[in-house]
Amino acid sequence: MKSGKFMRKDSCGQVGIGTLIIFLAMILVASVAAGVLIQTSGVLQQKAQATGTQATEEISSNLKIIGIEGIRAKDTGSNMSDSIDLLKIRMGLNVGTTEVDLSTLIITISDGQVTNDLVYGSNTMLYGSEMDGFTGDVKTGDLSELLNNTHEVAGPNIASFFTVERMRDEDNSLAASTPVLNSGDIAIIYIGTASSDAVNYTYLGDFNATEPGTSLKDSGLTLNSRTTVDIQMTPEKGSQTFSTFMIPTLNVNEKYMIR
Repeated sequence: MKSGKFMRKDSCGQVGIGTLIIFLAMILVASVAAGVLIQTSGVLQQKAQATGTQATEEISSNLKIIGIEGIRAKDTGSNMSDSIDLLKIRMGLNVGTTEVDLSTLIITISDGQVTNDLVYGSNTMLYGSEMDGFTGDVKTGDLSELLNNTHEVAGPNIASFFTVERMRDEDNSLAASTPVLNSGDIAIIYIGTASSDAVNYTYLGDFNATEPGTSLKDSGLTLNSRTTVDIQMTPEKGSQTFSTFMIPTLNVNEKYMIR
């Protein structure tokens, strides 16, 4: 009887290797996909956070007008102009509002015929340089400079700029160069509205034009009795603040609480 050895072909090893290759390929594809998903989710999270921050700033950065006082120009006697020639606007922040930099604030005021776009006295972006004669302190001359000086590009300061005075500022944030309004602060914004009739008068609030070469400039606006005035305040961040009011009937008084 003849004996011999037989070799049997076994394909199990080949199947195992193929399965391993497919398994490794699946792991590789899953890893790549997971990496893409993680990266995408990270980018989306950053965008969502940025959008949320911007939305919060838009909602929470709101200026609040506390009150508006109007002042008429007058001479050394009892004669006064027929218009409101200076607005003193007391400003604060709504509850929960983030700080607002008044140096970047744009105020648009209209009497229905003329519209003036005003920036803070130290702002150089709109007109190329700050208000002529700007010092940063209303009490040491900024009000006079606003009412009687002229910018080389913008024309009369009164038609192009506004100034700010600190009324309540416990943290000294309302500095001349960077007047930042924080929670609890109250600032007075001065807007010149002198009419062509008012330039013939000598006094306007604390402004005194009795010195030679000093005179009240024309803002182009005319805020006579029953005139409707629109004011729009646009901060760098946050929502706009609007105020529409009517000038009361002007009689013998120099100052009027408008709202």
